[in-house]
Amino acid sequence: MLPSRSYATIGPALTVLAILFWLSTGLLLYAHVGYGVLLALMARVRHRPQPAPVEADRLPMVSVIVAAYAEENVIADRIANLRALDYPSERLELIVACDGSPDQTVARAREAGADLVLELPREGKIRAQDAAVDRASGTFVAFSDANVRWEPEALRALIAPFADPRVGYVCGDVRLVSERGTNQEGLYWRYEMALRALESRVRSVTGGNGAIYATRRETYLVVDPIMGHDLSFPFNMVKRGWLAVYVPEARASEKMVPTIEGEFARKRRMMSHTWPIVLRGGMLSPRGYDPLYALMIISHRILRYASPLLHLIMLATSVALIGHGWVYLVAVVLQVGVLVAAALARLVPVRPFLVARYYVLTTASLAAGLWDWLARGTAAGWEPAEGTR
Repeated sequence: MLPSRSYATIGPALTVLAILFWLSTGLLLYAHVGYGVLLALMARVRHRPQPAPVEADRLPMVSVIVAAYAEENVIADRIANLRALDYPSERLELIVACDGSPDQTVARAREAGADLVLELPREGKIRAQDAAVDRASGTFVAFSDANVRWEPEALRALIAPFADPRVGYVCGDVRLVSERGTNQEGLYWRYEMALRALESRVRSVTGGNGAIYATRRETYLVVDPIMGHDLSFPFNMVKRGWLAVYVPEARASEKMVPTIEGEFARKRRMMSHTWPIVLRGGMLSPRGYDPLYALMIISHRILRYASPLLHLIMLATSVALIGHGWVYLVAVVLQVGVLVAAALARLVPVRPFLVARYYVLTTASLAAGLWDWLARGTAAGWEPAEGTR
């Protein structure tokens, strides 16, 4: 039996560990599940009216910008896809901004009939987009990647919400196309799109996507070249008094990275661009946020990016608390089980194991991207993700 002096020391320590365990567990459950439930409840009482279709003779001039690096194999198809949009050709300007492409992207873009092809020095995607916006003649500027396909009605749907003068940013829906592989990104992305739809109904989205989005010419923001538009535009629009909305009718499709390991590498690169936005790009600053949008940023962005740390705290505290309640033993078994399933997925590629591996590596990519940025910095340039062309 331990002396009473030892109980005085152990008791408070166990209390602190228990608090840390329940706090980390609760925050993880809220970030991954509870936030969606909360949004669904709020969306029942808050609903933004859908924009009315715009008559063809009233459609505005739009410049669609495709930033491209080493895209000679897909750029002609991308331009053909944009030319086939159900949008008046005289009100559609196609601009390809080539970011120092080392191949025949420039020549093939011109041959395919782009209205303007910019041959730029290698400075990264953001600076290529900036240069294209400077040369654009549209009232609105829309953006897409070279490996994406838009459905015929996509641009009309993307532009429609701007009929509301409060809207400064619009992003569309992306369907991930898989050609047999282990990646489980489609499962996550469908959930992400559902959250985005709810956020748009309740207030404004907290993140966009690079496949299909648009801004008013006057609301376009020039950001640090390592800070992508997908994350930096929505919250900055809100800080400036605009709405950032999601339109599921503006549909696009994009090839998915075929493997979970490839998805890990892609997300790791993305997070090396995300962490600068979070830590020094203004996301953490409350200035310009109303309480509701601040809650959304914390729930959907900050807690999700903190999930590697929360998982480590949950695992360490549950291990330390074994013997002080059955729930801690169950927590350890579940966490170890997920890690074992993730490790076995390469040998036994069944769906539950693949989902576990996807979750573990996706969570790890958040921490790996932070390490990369802190240790080496983040380059403005980018390479096409493996298997997506």
